[in-house]
Amino acid sequence: MWAQTLSGPYRFEQVEIAAPDPDRLPPRHVLLATRAGAICGSDLPNFRGGLWPHPAAEDGWGATRAPGFPMHEIVGEVVASRHPDHSPGDLVVGWASMFDGIAELVVTDGDGLAGYDAGLPPTTAVLLQPLACVLYAVEQLGDVSGRSVAVIGQGPIGLLFSSVLKDRGAARVTGVDPVDRSDVAQVFGVDETVTARAERWAGRLSDADRPSVVVEAVGHQISTLAPALDAVAFGGQVLYFGVPDDPIYPFDMMTFLRKNLTLRSGVALERRRVLADAGSYLAAHPELRESYVTHVHPVADVQTAFGAAVAPRPGQLKIAVDMT
Repeated sequence: MWAQTLSGPYRFEQVEIAAPDPDRLPPRHVLLATRAGAICGSDLPNFRGGLWPHPAAEDGWGATRAPGFPMHEIVGEVVASRHPDHSPGDLVVGWASMFDGIAELVVTDGDGLAGYDAGLPPTTAVLLQPLACVLYAVEQLGDVSGRSVAVIGQGPIGLLFSSVLKDRGAARVTGVDPVDRSDVAQVFGVDETVTARAERWAGRLSDADRPSVVVEAVGHQISTLAPALDAVAFGGQVLYFGVPDDPIYPFDMMTFLRKNLTLRSGVALERRRVLADAGSYLAAHPELRESYVTHVHPVADVQTAFGAAVAPRPGQLKIAVDMT
C-alpha cells in the first residue's frame, strides 16, 4: 500500500509498505481504507522537524518518520473489524489513534470512530472530529449562557469554539487573533473580532470588559497562557485547549490566586458519543459545511497542504487532504 512519510523537516515522500494483515487486528480495532484527512495544528510540529508527544515514541516525546505520520483526523471505510459496533463497509469519521492517517490503509481504535451522514463528502466530514473535541471541551465549562467569553486563536479550532459557545448561550463572543477573521465572524458566532496579539488585547481591557470565560485555542508556544489569565474576570475560568509543545509552562500563580480563577484542560473522552453529537450539531448548523474546510489538496500534494497550514492567512481555515 502507499503511505506518505516525513523524510525530513517540511518534506514528505510517498513510499510503498506492507499492508496491515486484517487477521491480526488487536481487539476493538478496525482496518480503514482512508477517504480523507485533515490537518490539525498538533500535526505541524513534526512537519517542522520539532518534538511533540507521540504515542509511538519510547519516551513519549519525539519526531518520527513512521509511515502515515502525522495525521489523526480521518474519514474512511471499514475494511475489517474486531470492534462490535463497526462492520466492513461502514463509513466512519474520527481518530487515527497512532496519528498515522496519511496512508492507504490505517489500523485504529474503533472506540475513536463513529458513523456519519453519508451524504457529506469525506473532505467535508473531516470537520466532525475537531468539532467533537470542541463539544467535549465546552461541556467541561458548564453553563455558559449569558456569559461573556473570549477565544484566543481564531484558526479552525478557535472558530469552532466561538460557534459552540455562542450556540450554548454565551451573550458575547470575542475572537482574538493576529490574522484577520472578520470575513467569517458572523458564520461562527463571533460578536467582536480583535485582530491583535493576545497580550495586546488583554492589556487594554477594563475590568468591566473582562470575559468570564477565556479559551486558549492556539497552543504550541508559551506566550498565550499569561494573557488568558490577565484577561479573564475575577472568579472566571480559563480553558487551555491548545496542545503544549513544552512540558513545563511559566504560570502566574499570584494572578491565578488573587482572581480566584479555575484553569481547565484535557483531551476529549467519550469519543464515539461526541462524534455523534458533532453530527447532530452540523445538521443544525449547515452553514459550517461550506465555511469550515476552505482548501482541499490531493494526497500526492500533501507537502503543499502542510506548507499552507503552517502559514495561517485570511481566507484559509481547515485544510483537508483527499485520499481517494
